[in-house]
Amino acid sequence: MERREFLKKSAAVGVAALTFNKLQAALESNSIMVEKAASPDLVAVMGGEPVQLLQRALQEMGGIGKYVKKGQSVVIKPNIGWDKKPQFAATTNPDLVGELVKQCLAAGAKKVSVFDNTCDNWIKCYASSGIKAAAEAAGATVLPANDASYYRDVKLPSGLKMKSGKIHQALVEADVWFNVPVLKNHDGANMSIAMKNYMGIFWDRMYFHNNDLQQCIADACTWSKKPALNIVDAYRCLRTHGPQGRSISDASTLKAIIVSPDIVAADTAAIGLFNQVQTMDLGKVTHIANGEKLKLGTQNINSLTVKRIKL
Repeated sequence: MERREFLKKSAAVGVAALTFNKLQAALESNSIMVEKAASPDLVAVMGGEPVQLLQRALQEMGGIGKYVKKGQSVVIKPNIGWDKKPQFAATTNPDLVGELVKQCLAAGAKKVSVFDNTCDNWIKCYASSGIKAAAEAAGATVLPANDASYYRDVKLPSGLKMKSGKIHQALVEADVWFNVPVLKNHDGANMSIAMKNYMGIFWDRMYFHNNDLQQCIADACTWSKKPALNIVDAYRCLRTHGPQGRSISDASTLKAIIVSPDIVAADTAAIGLFNQVQTMDLGKVTHIANGEKLKLGTQNINSLTVKRIKL
């Protein structure tokens, strides 16, 4: 089996819109051999529950201790934007967030904070998503992000449409942070994954929508403090009617996770996976190509060392 076949195959079957049962059968028919690599650029794991998926992905990326050192302050930024329960796949899986909190604290982090600048009422979003309960049970502090006083001015000198913005103080002051989006369709940006998840660290979300959304998303990602890892939750993905979804039937269960420090590669690979259940042309998600032009990463997955694993 060729290296990276999982990601290539994901892109190739997009037009067919597989059902979940067919997807599972396709996975089970594949070899699970992967090329050995000391330091993969991207890891894709399929076939497990959220905690298992994260544990294996982090193991393959070198372990949490590679990214979090004793005494550091850590921020985890999930997508908590909507007042929706986890099964809608409009928000990041709470079990995944809770496990990441536990791993960071076990690695010696002095504190772990979780927040998002939500679209719906933040208290309802935090509760309905299950993220507040899961994060606090694991030992994190869940922070509000609903007031401009929580944000600090930052410069974005490489941005084209955005040259500055206000980012949550906890993230500005953090030693390390993790970008943890859910994989979903979006009616404005076409897809909401790792790059789009940056909107929730900024105060003025409407600036993005009023000043070329696709370019502003890429510009936001030029902020100098990059996430240690982009962890794409694809346990369930919102296939259509994003970013909120109208019913649970709008979501599909993929039981997958994609992890990479390269945000462009992570989003590119995630769209390949998304295409197993719903067609989405990568070229329509122009903030990804914009990000590559700004040297944030590569869309050329074949140029990277990739590990594809089935549990």
